[in-house]
Amino acid sequence: MAFPTSINTALLLQKELANPDCHSSDISRLLLCEPTLSARAVALANSAMFASGQTPAITSVRAAVERLGHRNLYALATAAVIRQLNAGIRDEALRARATQLWAHTVHVAALAHALAGAVTHTDADTALFAGIVHEVAGFYMLAQADKTPGLYAQLETQMASTLEVIGRALMRQLGVPLPVADAVNALPGSTIMLPPEGLRDTLLLAKALAPVPSPLPQASVTVSAPLQAYLEHDPVLQVLRTQPSAEAKGLIEVLLS
Repeated sequence: MAFPTSINTALLLQKELANPDCHSSDISRLLLCEPTLSARAVALANSAMFASGQTPAITSVRAAVERLGHRNLYALATAAVIRQLNAGIRDEALRARATQLWAHTVHVAALAHALAGAVTHTDADTALFAGIVHEVAGFYMLAQADKTPGLYAQLETQMASTLEVIGRALMRQLGVPLPVADAVNALPGSTIMLPPEGLRDTLLLAKALAPVPSPLPQASVTVSAPLQAYLEHDPVLQVLRTQPSAEAKGLIEVLLS
């Protein structure tokens, strides 16, 4: 699968972060090659998710690398790769879908991070990363559809199966860890277990609660009567839906900027 040359820096950063022997100085150097990514790293390090009220503000890329850690920087680099897939879309309708899909992705990532700690008791950083990559196939497909007029309409009736094939290939190429890839691949047609647990249920819950829906036609989640009642009345879910935390707001702001 071909990636635009504009995302080379983010891909190099991703590769470096996947190396257990990488050094912070090398990460800082790569970040400085991409001003937008550098600015987002500093902004994320200063967000409520990573900085308490008494913590001195981060003013350098090197300090941001130290505060965020390699896992969160990997998620940020992956987000940059995904965003750049659609940077050059010319078709107005496809560009609108890509914009909505990114907004959906960002809200799902923020909700997944919160749900992991409060509801499903999974690793929050892993849930955040999974939220960022869970619609990567859709972004790639929209970018390819912009280059091939009529492709989106041709695939619309078989979108779920198309996205599954594309997603599996992309996640291998992007080096997405197998547990995350398995959870994302299991999303189409799945239903949330009660009580919800694990990474797959975390993503399904986040998608159900996200204020911006995915614009792509996909296999719908089966919602039983008990599940519908849970989604509508569980007090923890209602707080996460209607009163996002400062951490979630900060993350959404950084990723949408």
